[in-house]
Amino acid sequence: MNLFRFVLVFTTVFSLNTALAQDQEAAIKTVINQFFEGMETGDSTLLRSSCTETPLLQTIAPDQTGGLQVRTEDFEAFVRFVCTPSANKIDEQIEFAAIHFETRLASVWTPYRFYLNGQLRHCGTNSFQLVDTGAGWKIQYIIDTRRRDCD
Repeated sequence: MNLFRFVLVFTTVFSLNTALAQDQEAAIKTVINQFFEGMETGDSTLLRSSCTETPLLQTIAPDQTGGLQVRTEDFEAFVRFVCTPSANKIDEQIEFAAIHFETRLASVWTPYRFYLNGQLRHCGTNSFQLVDTGAGWKIQYIIDTRRRDCD
């Protein structure tokens, strides 16, 4: 009978933990998807609401000599750029490759392909760091790679 109780308790706790983990992953994905929806639709309110008040954006890209550089981008300039009405249509398609989280910190790895007006422009990987603000998950840091060899 003790073995039965142990198995029952273990199964119940394991099931609850799995359900809670799935809920957290869904909440994290929702915030990241809102960020990209804001980019695609030019909705600055949606874009800003998916981030903390002081998000950091960085890009790792080749420099003119073939070396690598890490560029820090101004978040407000980024918002103005993607949210200014334009005839251009941007579409960044991501894949959730890995999501890791604990109490207040999440790390998400998303390979992507970036299209401008339906044409593939570049691809790479986004790395997101999110924090649980108590009012939900928010993006604090994004660093990405950009390359043109997207095969």
